[in-house]
Amino acid sequence: MNISQVARRAGLPAKTIRYYEEIGLVAPARAANGYRAFSERDLHKLTFLSRARALGFRVEDCRALLGLWEDESRASAEVKAIAQAHLDEIARKIADLRDMQATLADLVSRCAGDDRPDCPILRAMEPAGRSSSRQ
Repeated sequence: MNISQVARRAGLPAKTIRYYEEIGLVAPARAANGYRAFSERDLHKLTFLSRARALGFRVEDCRALLGLWEDESRASAEVKAIAQAHLDEIARKIADLRDMQATLADLVSRCAGDDRPDCPILRAMEPAGRSSSRQ
């Protein structure tokens, strides 16, 4: 398969596939003309990477997971540890987003949203020790 064919089947842009090749996640054979020749195994790896990235795994985690996927003597505990660390990071990000949402909702509720220049939203973003000259 050429790069456009494998891209379509794996659901990845060709640019991403080239990047994965550049960083050593995939290593397709080269035809006599120098073009990439992707095998079914390459397609499976790219599909695996596409799914892992869709779950938000970082490239280095994808590299580790891909290595474990290819290692039939792997311990599932290693896979679980990577996934658990990622899950923990997602939980932290969700908590941060909820905090941001609560803060912004409070600021929006305190803003009159009228023709006056006073705005608690802008005041909250001012550097400490600086008061707005528009008050």
